[in-house]
Amino acid sequence: MLILTTPNIEGHKIIEYYGLVTGESLLGANVYKDLFSGVRDVVGGRTSAYEEQLKSARDLAIGSMTEKAEKDDANAIIGIRIKYNNLGGTMGNTIMVTVTGTAVRYE
Repeated sequence: MLILTTPNIEGHKIIEYYGLVTGESLLGANVYKDLFSGVRDVVGGRTSAYEEQLKSARDLAIGSMTEKAEKDDANAIIGIRIKYNNLGGTMGNTIMVTVTGTAVRYE
């Protein structure tokens, strides 16, 4: 599955548009507790454990979106956008990762 942030696929013709596909995942409050209670791996001022958790959540959301596109017989997703939202409030410090794009078939 080709996944692009661009609205087209250079050198290829899009022959079918299947529409919007999405994927979501949550990064739970326990990650924050672990990271900010002294159990963190800081390398050059960056928290690599936190970055790994964000990457994992993003990959999970992209995987969910890809599964939906494959069900439509798409072979690419174009125009993808990734958003990170702190749900706060009753959800504590939970971050939701949302990925959206357009499922297409190209030749």
